Amino acid sequence: MCGIVGWVDYERDLGEQKPIVEAMTSTMALRGPDAQGIWIDRHAALGHRRLSVIDLEGGVQPMQATEEGKTVACLTYSGEVYNFVSLREELVKRGHRFTTRSDTEVVLRSYLEWGESFVDRLVGIYAFAIWDSRKKELLLVRDRVGVKPLFYHPLGRGVLFGSEPKAILAHPDVHPRVGLDGLRHLISAFRMPGDAAYEGMHEVKPGHVLRVSRNGIEQRCYWKLEGHEHTDSLDVTIETIRGHFDRIMREQTVADVPVCSLLSGGLDSSFVTATADRILRQRNGNAMHSYSVDFADHGKGFVKDAYRDTADTPFVREFVKQVKTRHTEVVLNNRDLANMEVRRAVVDALDSAWFVGGDLFPSLYLLFKAVRETSTVALSGEAADEVFGGYRWFHTPETVNLDTFPWMRHASSRLETLLSPDLSKELRLKEYEADCYASALRAVPHVGQTGLEKRMREVCHLHLANWLPILLDRKDRMSMAVGLEVRVPFCDHELMQYVFNTPWSMKTFDGREKSLLRAAAGDVVPEAILRRVKSPYPATQDPAYEQALRDGMARMISEPSPRTAQTFNVDAIREMLDEPLGEVSIGWERRDMDHALAMSDWLERYDVELV
Repeated sequence: MCGIVGWVDYERDLGEQKPIVEAMTSTMALRGPDAQGIWIDRHAALGHRRLSVIDLEGGVQPMQATEEGKTVACLTYSGEVYNFVSLREELVKRGHRFTTRSDTEVVLRSYLEWGESFVDRLVGIYAFAIWDSRKKELLLVRDRVGVKPLFYHPLGRGVLFGSEPKAILAHPDVHPRVGLDGLRHLISAFRMPGDAAYEGMHEVKPGHVLRVSRNGIEQRCYWKLEGHEHTDSLDVTIETIRGHFDRIMREQTVADVPVCSLLSGGLDSSFVTATADRILRQRNGNAMHSYSVDFADHGKGFVKDAYRDTADTPFVREFVKQVKTRHTEVVLNNRDLANMEVRRAVVDALDSAWFVGGDLFPSLYLLFKAVRETSTVALSGEAADEVFGGYRWFHTPETVNLDTFPWMRHASSRLETLLSPDLSKELRLKEYEADCYASALRAVPHVGQTGLEKRMREVCHLHLANWLPILLDRKDRMSMAVGLEVRVPFCDHELMQYVFNTPWSMKTFDGREKSLLRAAAGDVVPEAILRRVKSPYPATQDPAYEQALRDGMARMISEPSPRTAQTFNVDAIREMLDEPLGEVSIGWERRDMDHALAMSDWLERYDVELV
């Protein structure tokens, strides 16, 4: 993985703007700690920060393709194309000659061979830009599911782009201005494709190509989930899923750097880890290195809550005992979760205060930081719940039948009540949520289902299109902030397309959540984990963490800055702080404090102008 930036301007000579391009590129240093490169033409400038994963000596970027000594195309690329070996073989047969072993060169040569349609051939997670010097056009491309981020900002007769907003904000003509839609984006527990927090900024939609030319910006969708009738039997379906997963794991365990897995003791990560371990032992005789996370005294003092029936650690240890991975338990100190430097690192990684999920953000950041000490690539079980129907709210009629996004009963925030009354009134979050929900429903591809099957197809699509992007963004930002590449096997688009079209009755054929995945994993995952009820990523239960949040909130309102006074309802915050310690730990109030503290820090340090 890497960080990319760029600038196209048809009215300026960008050869005279090198310091600006360098400043934009430098903002991506954490995403790409191994090298920096810049390429500038008259009307285009591309920057790159590299995290070396494939062909450590080759693959220098931005990468140029030349003919007769002239650059015909230049690429700045982030991500991994897993089928690059087969693509390379086909390109060699067509007369292309390669000077590196990198997938980067395969992407560039594929564009030269097949033009814009080359995106249909790529399998992987990626975000990249190609400047075609012959056409004087820029292509911005994002992977099908949107695993890797890519933002853009039209500017004059051209565009700015970057892996993260900070790259665009580094340009002197762009200012951190956030309007009502931007705040709605930051507060809401769902994502609408293409939205971004900052005024004038957008995110390239998953599965889309943007073409920038003198005529402006055009976008085209090259992939989306489609509806098909599922005709395979249950046995064939399970075997097909196993076949897909074996292919996926063989592709995603390839790297020239150490690969590990993130192990929670749940079904998803255990299937990933066990399959990867088997493949690595066959390939080179080495066991997989796995990592798990827990909190100091958590395992000893775990208390069942509304979302978690069991602690992760006993299941992790049972898995390691049976599979015999090389395992590391990362134990986090709750003081570190509340540490201001850690929290500011999280805000800087997000370029915003999108802190829905509370301590999960600093927890992931610290976990990834520990993993990065020995590994460069990690495999994750993320997205299995969205693909196979794993969340509890998939299986309760009162949430399934909500006239909104089904997870909102569990995941919605009350941060709105901590905002100033005027701002809260202007946001009209209920209307915004209703409009977004209606738009999201219109995007669902139906194929004649009725009743429960129709509704569950909607529920599954809503999770994949409007909930999963939140988790992928969190995973990407927290991992790339420490230079760690996290791969997500369950986001393989062929697997996702296949499982999406299986009927809900088949997804729950044994009366449980994720029935198809449980059946597919039955011969490789320990029995205790196969029986375990879904448990989400752990959250600290230490009252000291809540006390640290309360102390931060008290400091925030003791002498509020003009911006804090304009944004927050100080009286409502005082009322929250008057509640007994521990009362807010049960629900979303603690996460609202997390969110409000992050927003205050972001507004001040980024000098955000609310418009």
